[in-house]
Amino acid sequence: MTTIYKISPRDAWQQAESAGRFTGAPVDLADGFIHFSTADQVRETAAKHFAGAANLVLVAVDGAALGAALVFEPSRGGALFPHLYADLPMSAVSWVKPLPLGTDGAHLFPDLAD
Repeated sequence: MTTIYKISPRDAWQQAESAGRFTGAPVDLADGFIHFSTADQVRETAAKHFAGAANLVLVAVDGAALGAALVFEPSRGGALFPHLYADLPMSAVSWVKPLPLGTDGAHLFPDLAD
């Protein structure tokens, strides 16, 4: 199983859970795919795109459950990032955990699987 991660505002994720699928954040919709990160990439993603943001959740997703719609493509500095060219079904979600801010303003991550 390849676990990939999505950072989302808590309220947007709750709406997705109610709908039974996540269609993407505004940046995802603009780019035409849902952005994810690997375990090695997600901390940098949080620092770069969510610095100081509160009320976030970290969503772990079973990448293998997404099939051919999940593509690893070059992004930052040529690193391969997972992009989903479909809606994210809740059936592929392994867990959802709060992503709080520490006293230093950086996000506090749970243990992550690769």
